[in-house]
Amino acid sequence: QVQLVESGGGLVQPGGSLRLSCAASGFTFSNFFMHWLRQAPGKDLEWVSTIYPGGNLVSYSNTVKGRFTISRDNAKNTLYLQMNSLKSEDTAVYYCAQDTKGAVRGQGTLVTVSS
Repeated sequence: QVQLVESGGGLVQPGGSLRLSCAASGFTFSNFFMHWLRQAPGKDLEWVSTIYPGGNLVSYSNTVKGRFTISRDNAKNTLYLQMNSLKSEDTAVYYCAQDTKGAVRGQGTLVTVSS
């Protein structure tokens, strides 16, 4: 069955950086668009970024564009999200997902941006 396991979250100060990883299994990873989503406390699930199957095309929400970088290693079945210049409003549980609505997603990893 499909498994998506995120890691790399934690507590970071404003302006800091984190790199999230998502290990995928149970499906042909290299054939799928992959996405990062996030859910801040008390808010709805929000789309963050998408990467095409070959990794050659990416897209970002306006709130993270220029600060976050999505990438993938199809040989390792792993998705990444490099997050720089973090702000308090980036605090959320981050999920990797097979779809932009989060119907198939991992358990999430918590990112807390606070001084």
